[in-house]
Amino acid sequence: MNYKIAVLPGDGIGPEIIDQAVKVLKVVGKVYNHTFKFTEGLVGASAIVKTGDPFPEETFRLCMDSDAVLFGAIGDPRYDNDPKAVVRPEQGLLSMRKKLGLYANIRPIKTFESLIHKSPLRAELVSGADFVVIRELTGGIYFGEPRGRTEDQNKAFDTCTYTREEIRRIVQLGFEYADRRNRKLTVVDKANVLATSRLWRETVQEMVPDHKNIEVDYMFVDNAAMQIIQWPGKFDVIVTENMFGDILSDEASVITGSLGLLPSASVGVHTSVFEPIHGSYPRAAGKDIANPLATVLSAAMLLELSFNLVTEARAIRDAVERSLQAGVVTEDIAEGRAYRTSEVGDWLAKNI
Repeated sequence: MNYKIAVLPGDGIGPEIIDQAVKVLKVVGKVYNHTFKFTEGLVGASAIVKTGDPFPEETFRLCMDSDAVLFGAIGDPRYDNDPKAVVRPEQGLLSMRKKLGLYANIRPIKTFESLIHKSPLRAELVSGADFVVIRELTGGIYFGEPRGRTEDQNKAFDTCTYTREEIRRIVQLGFEYADRRNRKLTVVDKANVLATSRLWRETVQEMVPDHKNIEVDYMFVDNAAMQIIQWPGKFDVIVTENMFGDILSDEASVITGSLGLLPSASVGVHTSVFEPIHGSYPRAAGKDIANPLATVLSAAMLLELSFNLVTEARAIRDAVERSLQAGVVTEDIAEGRAYRTSEVGDWLAKNI
């Protein structure tokens, strides 16, 4: 089979970690007789430098014409430290989500037995933890209008807006994931305070009769934040709105012991995007020390979700598991010799 993959390395360590994922995908193609065509595009600060736009039209067209998008990272300290900057790299990410209709961010949270001792939580709490956070990505307070500040600059406002249809499509995805896993769906909201959350809960309750095989429970976001730490093993699939999902998925990612191990997918109306959950880590850029495993695992999600290549995706995940057991890892999680980013990629490719 022939597949077209848009490759958006982005900023900071993005190019280095993307190189390893592409390296692994090329080997998968050879072993399993697939042809992957990789076409690179600009995004983030690197796109601003060359075009003035963090998500140029040419990159958008490339994404639309591809079967999937493999994305590195966005962010540059030159813009973080400039409060007067009108155009910022992160605007490229929001633009990508909006233009591609990426309404759902999927983050698997899974502990690796060989790294449990690196979790900030006790081993007995995190052992066996394996759940998915599904975050609504194009609605809520990040996109609501109106937003801004008053003329005297002493008051600011953001608007949180959701429609019933926006809620239905993300919750339906949550039901589908729960059905493929352990048939438990946790809906996180703040329905005791927020009108949008009450609409979320009402909409879910309307959907429950069509999914009688799924156990559904509801949890206020503050309680969810506590229970993810106190009892991570109790969760199967969590579905929630944009800002709550942003915060909770970052919190959940820490319990595994390393941000460098967690992949994600953003799916929706058009082409899906696959990326590591960590940022651009500019201090490590160009040093060949960044952990590529989250990006490689994102490539596995790409094969599974976009192309239904389940066996091929499993081959990548198994190779990652073996690399962890063998200690072929970068300095962030190494306990003996620390391997270079490129060396880890080479090892994974050879072991596939």
